Amino acid sequence: MMNRPSVAPRSFYPQLQQYLNAIVLTFDAIPSERKDDLAKVADYVRGRFADSQPAKLTFICTHNSRRSHLAQVWAQVAAEFYGLISVETFSGGTEATALNPRAVAAMQRAGLKITVEDMHADNPRYSVSTSDTASPQICFSKVFDGPPNPNTKYCAVMTCSQADDACPVVMGCDLRMPIRYEDPKVADDTVYEAERYDERCKQICCEMLYLMSLV
Repeated sequence: MMNRPSVAPRSFYPQLQQYLNAIVLTFDAIPSERKDDLAKVADYVRGRFADSQPAKLTFICTHNSRRSHLAQVWAQVAAEFYGLISVETFSGGTEATALNPRAVAAMQRAGLKITVEDMHADNPRYSVSTSDTASPQICFSKVFDGPPNPNTKYCAVMTCSQADDACPVVMGCDLRMPIRYEDPKVADDTVYEAERYDERCKQICCEMLYLMSLV
């Protein structure tokens, strides 16, 4: 039997718990081809656990501002939801910009508590919490091969077509897996902005929960 590093699932903020409980009921809506890709990442996580090693996942998009951060955060939340203690998630871009406030707002609407050190900084650092007792994730924009991201023994998940095309080879990774998402940026400054960000937030959360459910 594989070694599956796990503990009892963590208790979350009530709104977040309700959000997650509702999303796990929607796994059937994930297209089969995407389930196949998510299962390959789950296989990687199980393989690392079988070797008694942490499973490190780095989510990569062009600017590390929206989709890659959503994936990093929800993958870590999903690992906590299923009690997986040896999953570590990261994100990065082919260039660094800043975590977009619209993506932050979507995660807050889902029930995560997020604070920022200096909103007026060029690249603010956000603390993302699932409960008052859990250590927060610290999120800010960075290049995918820069600190604190791993440079060996990790899975690189390409979340956008530009980064996927620009980085045909990701040095140091054990597995490079394209799992692309539509950029919610297309709705910026329109009446559909919040709806589109919430839609992408929910999709990524659902797929990360599905992934971790397979581990």
